[in-house]
Amino acid sequence: MPYVIAQVLGGLAGAGVLYVIASGKEGFSTSGGFAANGYGEHSPDGYAMPACLVTEIVLTFMFLIIILGATDRRAPQGLAPLAIGLGLTLIHLIGIPVTNLSVNPARSTAPAVFVGGWALAQLWLFWVAPIAGAALGGVAYRVLADEGPPAPQAVREWTEREPQRV
Repeated sequence: MPYVIAQVLGGLAGAGVLYVIASGKEGFSTSGGFAANGYGEHSPDGYAMPACLVTEIVLTFMFLIIILGATDRRAPQGLAPLAIGLGLTLIHLIGIPVTNLSVNPARSTAPAVFVGGWALAQLWLFWVAPIAGAALGGVAYRVLADEGPPAPQAVREWTEREPQRV
């Protein structure tokens, strides 16, 4: 729980800094959404709530699969930041037109607090979907990436032998 609180407080601090900067320009208003996540009329391209829910679950699921795969002890060392960064970029390119993309409830909470009203009313989806997507991703990775039982000795010896030249 301290991690969740720290994430939300960090998100609020970041959104607060952005608010101070943005409000320094004449005509600034949070009525445009301030990058808050939304569905229906508050979706950047007008996607309905079910589409937004599925988008957030699936993209969070995929992001978690990328993170777990890139940081698995069997993965090449040193490439995790590149894989995770490119994966995050891709899911944002896909998800921003749909919901402004969350994949992190703290990221969703901070702008919603500054926008208020509709953004707070729709915030539930941007907590439920990422948590569900992450849980599904964690379970799926355990199932899909399971090494299974060790191979019998004869199989290990056969696969480890030097190839025969003909």
